[in-house]
Amino acid sequence: MKKIFALLPIVLLLAAFTPAPKPVTPAADPVIPADVQALLDKYGCTACHSATRKLVGPVWTAVAAKKYSVKRIIQLVGKPEPANWPGYPPMVAQKVPKEDLTKIAKWLVALN
Repeated sequence: MKKIFALLPIVLLLAAFTPAPKPVTPAADPVIPADVQALLDKYGCTACHSATRKLVGPVWTAVAAKKYSVKRIIQLVGKPEPANWPGYPPMVAQKVPKEDLTKIAKWLVALN
């Protein structure tokens, strides 16, 4: 009986601790199709944006999380609105042919 009472504080102490939560793994890196990657490289998008880390501009998944439409993305690339991205330097308007920009915008929209 004394052994049980001697072990009781240890058992209660162990019961007070909860297992450590599992580490949160970041979302998988977005898959960038080769044709889209070629356009991102061609127009210099990758100089400021990355799939995995913040550079000058937000990562692609953060852009996609805004849930802009294809039309809105096209508008914002041609005429950026810095108020949409506080904490980032303003983006310079980009001159990208509409066909190529539409392909990039559709990929961004599909990331959600």
